[in-house]
Amino acid sequence: MDIRKLIDHTLLKPDATAEQIKKICAEARENGFMSVCVNPARAALVSEELKGSGVKTCCVVGFPLGATLPAVKAFEANAAIEAGAEEVDMVINIGAAKDGDWELVESDIKAVADAAAGRALVKVIIETCLLTDDEKIRACECAMRAGADFVKTSTGFSTGGANASDVALMRSVVGESLGVKASGGVRTPEDAAEMIAAGANRLGTSNGVKLLG
Repeated sequence: MDIRKLIDHTLLKPDATAEQIKKICAEARENGFMSVCVNPARAALVSEELKGSGVKTCCVVGFPLGATLPAVKAFEANAAIEAGAEEVDMVINIGAAKDGDWELVESDIKAVADAAAGRALVKVIIETCLLTDDEKIRACECAMRAGADFVKTSTGFSTGGANASDVALMRSVVGESLGVKASGGVRTPEDAAEMIAAGANRLGTSNGVKLLG
């Protein structure tokens, strides 16, 4: 397995400069990573920097809280795609999940999946550190029904990141029908190997180059 093609090279800090964004794009091109993941305001820049490289432009949506309206997430996804995003990582409505309002969780995901249909791959960030195991299972089931392509552990901006047990649980729910992305705290080759062994087939990290060993 070529780990380079599992890496979403990520820079989501609010104070990230254009030069810093260009630097991670150059690293992604040089190493043949899967994508560069940024905030939507940087989508056009990244798309231009990656042109012809085969590295995809990935944007987050409803990030990092997931607490905005479904229509806003759909609008944001569409705008990001029009700006060059080929992958969209959306945050679920975490409060609705805690309420047990799975109909809202699913419709929220579906709004983004429908907006991206045929144009961009959709990953669903369930923010595992804030959910019980039962809630993680239900969130993954919602993502499957709503037409998402991946489920993803974390934003990296909450109380915790990815761990192998959550990745394994998510993989057990989605089987081979969806991808599983581990993100948040994937800093070393050993971390990466642990997540892959647990079932991850995408890694979100700001330490992409370090993961190559």
